Amino acid sequence: MRIIAHIDMDAFFAAIEERDRPYLQGLPLVIGADPEGGKGRGVVSTANYLAREYGIQSALSIQKAWHFSETAKKAGKPGAIFLSGNYHYYSQISSTIMNILAKYGPIEVASVDEAYLDLSSLNSYKAAEKTAKEIKREIKKLENLTTSIGLGPNKMIAKIASGFKKPDGLTVISEEKVSSFLSPLSIRTIPGIGPKTEIILNKLRIQTIGDLQRLGKTELKDLLGKWGEELFSKVRGIDESPVLEEYPTKSIGEQITFDKDIKDYRKLFPILEEMVSRIWKSFLKEGFKEAARVVIIVRYADFETKTHSRTLKTPLQSSKAFYLQALSLLMPFLDKRRNTEAKRFRLIGLRLERLS
Repeated sequence: MRIIAHIDMDAFFAAIEERDRPYLQGLPLVIGADPEGGKGRGVVSTANYLAREYGIQSALSIQKAWHFSETAKKAGKPGAIFLSGNYHYYSQISSTIMNILAKYGPIEVASVDEAYLDLSSLNSYKAAEKTAKEIKREIKKLENLTTSIGLGPNKMIAKIASGFKKPDGLTVISEEKVSSFLSPLSIRTIPGIGPKTEIILNKLRIQTIGDLQRLGKTELKDLLGKWGEELFSKVRGIDESPVLEEYPTKSIGEQITFDKDIKDYRKLFPILEEMVSRIWKSFLKEGFKEAARVVIIVRYADFETKTHSRTLKTPLQSSKAFYLQALSLLMPFLDKRRNTEAKRFRLIGLRLERLS
């Protein structure tokens, strides 16, 4: 029996601010860039659940978030509070929470506010549910924060389940319940189905996972190519991906939102070099000596965001090697390999992972 837990902190950054500043409780709260009266650049990092009722979500442009807030104010609702956030502080709290989780089993840290735990050794969903409740209680006691947990036979089902009863939820989907659990859900629930695929499927009157489950592997392959074969397994709740134990998993990086979208790609090179220098100084200051993965993030002027990473056989041990890897990851975004429409750049981010 395989039992996987997905632990997802509830509106993590916003929840920390509400905890530390009680006067913010009961107000719509947005963590992200300065909206500058609707003229700001950047995006929303986290919105609490009240702000989400206004349509404000993570990764939404800060301009749109501000306009949604203004619309709510005109309707007689309280306007959103915008905070820039203290990400180093959030990262410290994340480390405390990941230390809690690591006591319960093999852990894969997916991001600053979510992780997977392999609880298969417990041999029953009843025992796993009891453990999940213990985890929730311990996080609440030590950090006064809530988390939502999903339990399932694999990572995909566990992740979907964790978002099912937010905030402060616990959803258990045993193997025999997978099909009935997935069937009524929107096709967008399946990882990898984005707006373009949704349009294709909606034209065929396919809106729920249950609709997709009625299509055979050949039909899906003819419709969506190789991705259709993968989708055939996903809609049936099949996911063999392992929990990759990488604890403690830590990353060091930064990202920059430009004042004006960059068209001249040559301007990116000195920016990248400066980022490498700052990140490497932080890397050494934290006491690390090697890094085995480099990640680059780009956001175009139309807010399309792309991430590219490389795991290295020989870990990085110098800033020069780091810069060369970062540059090689960036270059495909400067030509038609990954930027076919020659889009302008709005943001660039760089991160080191798998540190030792």
